[in-house]
Amino acid sequence: MGIRQTKGRGRRYDSVLEAVGDTPAIRINRIAPGHVTVYVKFEAFNPGGSVKDRLALNIIEAAEREGRLKPGQTVVEATSGNTGIGLAMVCAAKGYPLVVTMAESFSVERRKLMRFLGAKVVLTPKELKGYGMYTKAKELAEANGWFLASQFETKDNADIHEATTAREIMADFEGERLDYFVSGYGTGGTVAGVGRVLRRERPETKIILTEPANAALVGSGYVNTRNAEGQPTEGHPAFNPHPIQGWTPDFIPLVLQEALDGGYYDELLPVPGPEGIAWSRRLAAEEGIFTGISGGATFAVAMKVAETAPQGSVILAMLPDTGERYLSTPLFEGIAEGMTEEEQALSASTPYGQMAAV
Repeated sequence: MGIRQTKGRGRRYDSVLEAVGDTPAIRINRIAPGHVTVYVKFEAFNPGGSVKDRLALNIIEAAEREGRLKPGQTVVEATSGNTGIGLAMVCAAKGYPLVVTMAESFSVERRKLMRFLGAKVVLTPKELKGYGMYTKAKELAEANGWFLASQFETKDNADIHEATTAREIMADFEGERLDYFVSGYGTGGTVAGVGRVLRRERPETKIILTEPANAALVGSGYVNTRNAEGQPTEGHPAFNPHPIQGWTPDFIPLVLQEALDGGYYDELLPVPGPEGIAWSRRLAAEEGIFTGISGGATFAVAMKVAETAPQGSVILAMLPDTGERYLSTPLFEGIAEGMTEEEQALSASTPYGQMAAV
C-alpha cells in the first residue's frame, strides 16, 4: 500500500459558507460490537465545528430571500453555544452584527469563540435556565427592532436538514443497509428534517431518539404551553440541569414537536450524562474521533441499540460537534495539565529527560 494521496475537491470556494455540509460518515472500527457495523456522521467537519452551522446559514439566507432580514440589521438569538458560533460565523461572513444570549452555565469556550467571531454575548442567570436566555433574546429583539433568529420555531431549521443532512445520508447509504439512525435533540431540527426523508424514502430505517435521563422531557409526556408564534410560555417541569450541553433546553421546541406529532422516531432511549462523557472519551482515545458530550451521549445510545440489534445491522449515529469547546466542562475533568507520574518517569528514563527535570 503506497503513500496516501489527495486530489483536492475539484473546486474553489467563494466563501467559508460554501463549506457548510457534506460531512463524512465514518466507520467505527475498534469499539463497536463485531456483529454490527456502526458509522458516525461527524458534524465537526463543518467550518464552525458543529451541525448548527447548517441551520445558522439557512436561517439567515432564508430571511434574506424573504426580506425578513434587512441589510446591516442586528441578529439576536438564544443559544447554548453551537448555534451562536454558527451564527457568528455566518454573520461575520455576511456583515451582520450579532448579539447572543446564553445562560452562564454553558462553557466558557463557547462565549469566547462567539466573541472572537465578532458577536456580543449577554449572559443570563443559570437559575433561569434555557427559558431565561430565550426570554432575554425576545426582549432584546422587541426593544431594538432586531431580527430574532428563532431557531426553536422557524421552519428554516428542519428544512435545511431535510435538504442537506438527510440527502447526504441517503447518498452515503444508497443501495446499502441502514437499519438504525440515532440522534438526540436540542431544537429538534435534525430529527425532524432527517425524519421526513427517512420516513418517506427509507421506512425500514428505525429512528432512535434520545434525551438526558434526568431531563426526560419527551418521555414525561407533558408538552409545555406555547403562544401563537409557537414560542414557549413556560419552562418544562421535567427539566433538570444536565451535562449534555446543546441537548434539551427546559422546553419542548416547536421544531421538535413536528417530529413528535409525525411519529418520526421508533424508540426513545434516555441516556445518563456520565455515559455520554465516558463514550466521548473512548471515541477519542480508541478511534481518534474527537466529539463533545452530546456526541458521546448519542454514541452511547447507538452502543445500547447495538446490544440487541440483529446480526449484520448497520447503525448511524449523529455526532453534533467537536470536543474542543468542552475544555472547561466535566468532559475534561481529570485530564492533567502537567505531567502525570507515568509521564515524569518516561521523561526521567533518558539522560536529557533527567537533565531537564533538575
